[in-house]
Amino acid sequence: MEYNLADLFESVVDVVPDREALVYLDHPGTGEERRLTYAELDAAANRIAHHLLDAGIRAGEHLGLHLYNGVEYLQTVLACLKARIVPVNVNYRYVEQELVHLYRDADMAALVFDAEFTERVAAALPRTEKLRYLLRVGTLPEGAPHLDAVDFTRAEAAGSPRRGFAPRSGDDLFIIYTGGTTGMPKGVMWRQEDLFFAGLGGGAPTGEPVTSPQELAERVAAGGDGITFFPTPPLMHGTSTLTAFIGFNFGQRVVVHRKFVPLEVLRTIEREKVTSVSLVGDAMLRPLIDALNGPLKGCDLSKLFSVSSSGAIMSETVRAQFAALAPNVLLLNNFGSSESGFNGTATDDSGPDRGFRLRVNARTTVVDPATHEPVKPGEPGRVAQRGHVPLGYYNDPAKSAETFFRRDGERWVLLGDMATVDEDGIVTVLGRGSQCINTGGEKVYPEEVEQALKSHPDVYDALVAGVPDGRWGYQVAAVVQLRGGAEAPTLEGIQSHCRTRLAGYKIPRRLVITDEIQRSPSGKADYRWARTVAAERRDPA
Repeated sequence: MEYNLADLFESVVDVVPDREALVYLDHPGTGEERRLTYAELDAAANRIAHHLLDAGIRAGEHLGLHLYNGVEYLQTVLACLKARIVPVNVNYRYVEQELVHLYRDADMAALVFDAEFTERVAAALPRTEKLRYLLRVGTLPEGAPHLDAVDFTRAEAAGSPRRGFAPRSGDDLFIIYTGGTTGMPKGVMWRQEDLFFAGLGGGAPTGEPVTSPQELAERVAAGGDGITFFPTPPLMHGTSTLTAFIGFNFGQRVVVHRKFVPLEVLRTIEREKVTSVSLVGDAMLRPLIDALNGPLKGCDLSKLFSVSSSGAIMSETVRAQFAALAPNVLLLNNFGSSESGFNGTATDDSGPDRGFRLRVNARTTVVDPATHEPVKPGEPGRVAQRGHVPLGYYNDPAKSAETFFRRDGERWVLLGDMATVDEDGIVTVLGRGSQCINTGGEKVYPEEVEQALKSHPDVYDALVAGVPDGRWGYQVAAVVQLRGGAEAPTLEGIQSHCRTRLAGYKIPRRLVITDEIQRSPSGKADYRWARTVAAERRDPA
């Protein structure tokens, strides 16, 4: 047995087969509810794995998951791992041209898709020569184009529930496509052994990693149950899928909703006695606060132990608001990426005054991007990680050479985040280098300005982008969504508020009020949209 994700999952199944593994709640919508034990989820995954193999999908070929959250998503990921087929996540917000790029770039041989995406899939399919097999989840919408797709339910019924698969390896691939905030999506190639340790904490994200594959099941057998993980962002984003697998590695229960609906999230936390929620920044936490202050005031969160964010920061202001409502819940700003897994957690004193400060793991440091040597305390560099890192970007050797390197006999990944490190090893993340605004020779990182903006009492959400300026090169522009009922502030009012928290050159010089900040389904910032909006519109005052 190796550090292979399917082998590890099966070892857990064998020691707690009757324990509840997955709860799916479709809110809002049909009200569908499904509950599967570890043995039932294992058998369901076996059925799809055998069906795919019988359909001619070979080990090492790539299968796309173009799905909303649901049992079928995690079932198909497990099926791929069992059959040594490589799962590839697909952003369900992509339109035809983006889908064509992703389907082709990933060399997809098969695709599992939700029926409501039929029209988009049909439009992209003629230009994706290698995509030869389709599985459709759900009923075909009326008037949708016909596709030669097999119904998922029938495929599952036809497949064998038993295992009987070829031996697997820790070298088997798991590909996570990341769109980031700029450019076309890139496929991050992980060896499963590396992903197990870097992204899943070696079976114990808050403790000591296992020292052998067999130890994972031994720990599960020796422990109890009672922990419920609730990844609320879309499973198509790597963080949510990895959170689900962390739950499986503990032999605990995982809850998923089809979509993020704040009121239903809180009702599920109460009803299912959820202990651990993962989300993405203020865009998801703030609506929960609004619900707790409104229609779900008094909601029972007594079993909730932690709320963690990755991919976007929970700002100091929003954290304080949630802490006032749920003082016993631990709030964790985690830092990581599709290229590195987990790197560290923010310190308690992180905020607008001191910056986004991290206690990082022993594999993470700050290096000079040119020499790859560690920087001295206080000097800027880029966050890097060694050891269990990806092999590179699929089909992109040039980008791989820029991002991945070897030093002192180890593999390293160079992330896009600019940072400094102090004498105590605390890393202060300045922001993504690609989003850095150069104004008059000074560097401004959007995340820092956004935190200051969100502390304004009338600001609900904000993004910051650079727009061209004839004198300074670029101006700092703020795109702001107001709280309900709030009067639109003036640019001067926003500047006065920020001036108490930021150096003068970081103060926004342009203000755009928008009805809603555009983000990805997981809550990540869409800086391309923010730049476009900021460039087209000026302060309404």
